[in-house]
Amino acid sequence: MSLQAKVMTAMKEAMKAKDSNALASLRAIKSAILLAQTESGAKEELTGDQELKLLQKLVKQRKDSAAIFSEQSREDLAQPELDQAQVIEQFLPEQLSESAIEKIVVDIIAKTGAEGMKDMGKVMGMANAALTGKADGKTISTIVKSKLS
Repeated sequence: MSLQAKVMTAMKEAMKAKDSNALASLRAIKSAILLAQTESGAKEELTGDQELKLLQKLVKQRKDSAAIFSEQSREDLAQPELDQAQVIEQFLPEQLSESAIEKIVVDIIAKTGAEGMKDMGKVMGMANAALTGKADGKTISTIVKSKLS
């Protein structure tokens, strides 16, 4: 079942349950999918990787917005953003723990022979490819920096 079909099914359930937060989140996913499909040069169906990146982008946007609202002491606006991020995360594969990510990063560093921050780009490229959908880029970046410094 494609992501779009899963989202449509979840939207119907959210409508029946009158869950406005879930409905807003699912509509955001549907909108992002439609925009990605209609971009110039895009195929009709998105690949699995494209879907994962799209979902991760939506979650990141929600979390960044919530962080900004929290900094400004606007918890009334931050909480709905976090709730929407939680709904969108349901469509992502299970996220790895920091220790699991660290283990993969250490293996990549050993494989590439990276020594220091000058090799961060090479390590990040391989780590992002290996951890697509399983970890967010900020966590990966933090771990790579700590291991290479």
